[in-house]
Amino acid sequence: MQLGSLRQLTLISFVVVLVPLALLVGYSQIKLSEIGQIATNEAEYSVNTVRRVSKMESLSVDIERLVRQYHIVKKDALKPLIEKSTQRFIDYQIPVCEQLLGKRNCNSLIERINWINQYSGTEDQLLLDAQLAEFKQNLYDLAAQVDLSLDKRIQDQQFYVSSVQQTQFWLTACLLGASFLLIMFGSKAILKPVTRLERIITAMSRQEDTLPVIATSGPKELIVLEQKLYRLAGRLIQLENLRHALLRHASHELKTPLASIKEGCSLLTEQVVGPLNADQKEVLSLLNSSTDRLNLLIVQLLDYNLLLQQAKPVFSRINTEIFIEEFVTENSLAIKQHDNQIDMKIELSTIFADQKLFRRILDNLVSNAIAHGSKGSPIIISLYQKNNMQVLDFANSGKKIAVEQRHVLFQPFSRGEGVRNDRVTGSGLGLSIVADCARMMFGKAEMVEVDYADVCIRVKIPNKEASI
Repeated sequence: MQLGSLRQLTLISFVVVLVPLALLVGYSQIKLSEIGQIATNEAEYSVNTVRRVSKMESLSVDIERLVRQYHIVKKDALKPLIEKSTQRFIDYQIPVCEQLLGKRNCNSLIERINWINQYSGTEDQLLLDAQLAEFKQNLYDLAAQVDLSLDKRIQDQQFYVSSVQQTQFWLTACLLGASFLLIMFGSKAILKPVTRLERIITAMSRQEDTLPVIATSGPKELIVLEQKLYRLAGRLIQLENLRHALLRHASHELKTPLASIKEGCSLLTEQVVGPLNADQKEVLSLLNSSTDRLNLLIVQLLDYNLLLQQAKPVFSRINTEIFIEEFVTENSLAIKQHDNQIDMKIELSTIFADQKLFRRILDNLVSNAIAHGSKGSPIIISLYQKNNMQVLDFANSGKKIAVEQRHVLFQPFSRGEGVRNDRVTGSGLGLSIVADCARMMFGKAEMVEVDYADVCIRVKIPNKEASI
């Protein structure tokens, strides 16, 4: 069945879950009514039976008294009284005997009653005593049989109630289990389209080439939302391509006239076209520094554009000793020019990361430390493991950064307030590239407080190999 909306799916799921519970309540009500009716009927039957037996016992005394009087006085007026008492006795006996399985005592009482009704008063006293004694004994046995019958009915009733309780227990367990399964099924049915949306959003965040196929069934609101997400993903891809193209083309287009300007400045500096006075040389010096700064900005833009195009990191196991040694060797000239020293605290023999991205992090961090750190102060590099995170601390002495400005420095084209040591105006991309590289490796970069340096950039990268 195709459900039109998420509301319908939710309501139907609730109704389906409530069906087993409704069946359980209905069954419980039916059985409770049955037990109540049985208890009422049994109580009424027990009271009536005990009352009839009590009446029979009372009538037996009257019958014996009348028979003995008739035996002594021989008055015919007593005969109708005896017959009336015996008839009332039989009227009470019949309903009692109908519910009993054994009829022996009942038949014996009928025989004694018949003998009493036919008694003429001429029989021997001993025979009369014997018949009346047997009559009493039969009535006593009948009362005992009635007691046993009532006890058995009570036991049967208790057994029935116990069986109903056991059935109720297992039925409750089964129906609650069915309700739980229906709840799981309903939750899965409701969460399935939401999970699809989550997969689409995850694929968009990871810039995957292909997105999950749009669902053809499910709540219409979520299908419409999937379609909007697809359009949004297409728009994001289009904007991303435009941004890359703009950065790439602008950078390359700027380098061509910049090369001509630099060549012209070089010819003027070498005084190929003629001698220069002091003012002209000063202006030419400003032009040379501006072209150098513009060239640096173009290079950094190209580097940032290259970083944005690397959508998926390639993780591998990196030997830290060889890797750090290559990094220090290639940056040794810039480090010596500013009289800095590298203080290594490497606790990890290997790290699991993207080699190019991690190297780009180190290059930008050392460039930032040289540009903004105190000359002659050490640059402290620490690499260690904390829980499941590979932590890189890059610390140096210099001007402390205010807490409210720290997160801003990791945004693109955001520059600090301090003066660079190389007197070059930066582009504000260095720490942004560090943060983006860390983010692409599912980590993060932040500025933290340490007691051994004024500024410390901490990069955390999860060790995904250890979690596999």
